Amino acid sequence: MIWQGVISQYKKYLPVSDKTPVITLQEGNTPLLYSSFLSREVGSGFSVYLKFEGANPTGSFKDRGMTLAVSKAVEEGSKGVICASTGNTSASAAAYSAKAGIKCVVLIPKGAIAKGKLTQALFHGAKVIAVDGNFDDCFEIVKKITENYPITMVNSINPNRIEGQKTGAFEICDYLKSAPCFHFIPVGNAGNITAYWKGYNEYFRAGEITRLPHMLGFQAAGAAPIVKGEKVDNPETIATAIRIGNPASWQSAVKAQEESKGVIESVTDQEIIEAYKLIPSHDGIFVEPASAASVAGLLKLIRRGFFKDVENGNIVCVLTGHGLKDPDIALEEAQAPVVVGPDLDKIVELIF
Repeated sequence: MIWQGVISQYKKYLPVSDKTPVITLQEGNTPLLYSSFLSREVGSGFSVYLKFEGANPTGSFKDRGMTLAVSKAVEEGSKGVICASTGNTSASAAAYSAKAGIKCVVLIPKGAIAKGKLTQALFHGAKVIAVDGNFDDCFEIVKKITENYPITMVNSINPNRIEGQKTGAFEICDYLKSAPCFHFIPVGNAGNITAYWKGYNEYFRAGEITRLPHMLGFQAAGAAPIVKGEKVDNPETIATAIRIGNPASWQSAVKAQEESKGVIESVTDQEIIEAYKLIPSHDGIFVEPASAASVAGLLKLIRRGFFKDVENGNIVCVLTGHGLKDPDIALEEAQAPVVVGPDLDKIVELIF
């Protein structure tokens, strides 16, 4: 059967009916790739898989939630949607709004959004407003607007976003025929760790799986309010997608961590860059810096000896967005091309 998107595939687990107009770009069904390199790093008995959400239509996991959020907004008669964004939400909201034929407004922190993501939002026709402040400032403004004007907020506090994003957990279980032992995931606004935990629990209650994973979330050290236990007024990290100082889903993320007997910790920018380079060089997957936080967290726990005294099994790291979202950092970190003239002998000498 041809894949028709996450609403069609998992309809019985989603708050939709025959009256819901399905706005889809056939999102979901993203690769779950075995990593021989990371499996060796963890040690004998463990298998590490990478859930590459960069293969979604707009290049990030946001599409899973946006298909449902926009579909429900249209069902409810909304003529437009609005969001605050560090980039990926804006690209996704703009794309699905264009598909639905409704207005999209995006508030972004001025100068703090990757060009690839900004380009997407603009090219899909969104009204993009740059605010001289950070994501949290944008988010508060969007909340006030939606409280007073007839426009639908599609940030992750919209429950339909979480409902759509939980389908990532379903796909992992369908592929592995069970839940993984450990689920590693980047944490920014904390909606995704919330959604995956919700998905695993629903599959468990439905009898599709017989165990639940430990949820291990990782924030960037310069934007780690959950780890520090207090809001970060001026979050700083190269991982722009998780540069958030006051996560909207803070409490539900902590609940996921506690109920699953997992952890929420931080990784430094240096650790993120290390993982950011390792993933494409060993597994052939190009991700944006924030996505690498999950693998950075895995490497950090390996070095700590975390897996020495725990049961063997499957580990899944979610890679939340494609590397072409934020190519500037990649170009800074990569070795520059060697420049030569059209001289065959010199080129051969450089190759061999």
